[in-house]
Amino acid sequence: MKLYSWNVNGIRAVLGKGTFQTFVKEHDPDVICLQETKAKPDQVKLDLPGYYLYWNSADKAGYSGTAIFSKVKPHQVINGFAGDIAVKYKLAGDSYGDPSKEGRVISAEFENIWVVTVYTPNSKEDLSRLSLRHTQWDPAFLEHIKALEKTKPVVFSGDLNVAHSDIDLANPKANVGKHGFTNEERAGFDNLEKAGLFDTLRTKYPETPELYTWWSHWANARARNIGWRIDYWIASESLKDNIKNAAIHPDIMGSDHCPVSIELL
Repeated sequence: MKLYSWNVNGIRAVLGKGTFQTFVKEHDPDVICLQETKAKPDQVKLDLPGYYLYWNSADKAGYSGTAIFSKVKPHQVINGFAGDIAVKYKLAGDSYGDPSKEGRVISAEFENIWVVTVYTPNSKEDLSRLSLRHTQWDPAFLEHIKALEKTKPVVFSGDLNVAHSDIDLANPKANVGKHGFTNEERAGFDNLEKAGLFDTLRTKYPETPELYTWWSHWANARARNIGWRIDYWIASESLKDNIKNAAIHPDIMGSDHCPVSIELL
């Protein structure tokens, strides 16, 4: 089972460039998880035969949004957090809006696993959304994953908007304390691992440097591979022996992010 995740930074943009169609044709994923779709389904002209399409679009037009496209029809699909988790963590919004209405999480239940994709709120350059992310969003999302795990193992993917360790960005010393590399954001990732989840890529390649998934548009960063790894596949501990491979695909263009993938036995 080949699962791919990609922050497309606008599904209409990558479709217009033809890069999404080429990606699907060449890689033939069984499941495609997308972040930053920036569109509602009726705004997208997408010819994708053989896939079931599920969208969680933001209320705000042209903003955020996630989707899961699958060759196998899920037993059920949940948009947002399970149960009353959003209420429990008071995710009613901040000065930027209500993150629970930004289409940031979609979960699909299959025969043996849950597949989840997430677009984690950016803490912003001035860290004005860091408190919401650290004290509300990250614990709410972890509780959502643990709730799903009560029924079957989980693999989740997405743009987590954090580089976990020094090895996950090209210039760690210069970025300590900046958005995407604060102690709070990294602690949120630590909490995933403490809760029995693991980073599939680092399990396969624990010491391999320069495995980046996002590059700034400035200073020819992508060509020079001056990037960050902020896109992940994370899995329940019970699936450790089922992860055949984990990879990034920097050769796939069309977005400032590249796809990441796992093969699941």
